[in-house]
Amino acid sequence: MLPVRGETLVRQAALLCCRIAGSNGLLCRESGSLWLDSRRSYRSHPAHGIGRYKHLLPPEVIIKKKAKPMQKAIKPGTDYEYGTLNFQVSGYNMVYVEKFSQYIHTFFNQMSITVEESYAKPTKTTEVLLVPEVGTKLIQDAVLTTHERVVQVSGLKATLASIVSEVLMMNQPEGVQLLVKLHTEADYLDRFKVRPELEKMKAAVVN
Repeated sequence: MLPVRGETLVRQAALLCCRIAGSNGLLCRESGSLWLDSRRSYRSHPAHGIGRYKHLLPPEVIIKKKAKPMQKAIKPGTDYEYGTLNFQVSGYNMVYVEKFSQYIHTFFNQMSITVEESYAKPTKTTEVLLVPEVGTKLIQDAVLTTHERVVQVSGLKATLASIVSEVLMMNQPEGVQLLVKLHTEADYLDRFKVRPELEKMKAAVVN
């Protein structure tokens, strides 16, 4: 009776272990006998999280394309002050043009005059040709490069306009031209470089 009872206790203990471990347990009962399951439990389940590395990498920085600057509203003038004015500085020497435009910008800040923006216009190139005494073929004598900077202001009072123009003319360097005019939509479009090939493609699409 003891051996039978001992075998029964062993079987009950094995069944209890199978119930606790579930279907993936090591001890299982089949046809009244005990046998050791050689299958490995981790092969029957996917390895969640193993081999992941993206969370270790720094976040990706999305570079957004710069949008084309939109045209600002042109401020109209009144009886006491001007609207949007363009102070255009041009010349062949880029150093003089740049320094004078910086001086104008600083001068307006000291006078508490609102400076809307300051920008450079596309550089223009002019070829100087000479007509020889003999023959008709033109000879290139020089290439002149014109640099231009624009300081755009608004709210200039009419009482200060004469004083501002006099001060700027007194400090204007030689070889540098200064032009003051009201800002228009054509001036806004003129600040961008013309691309003939792009214009041809647009015209082809429209037609």
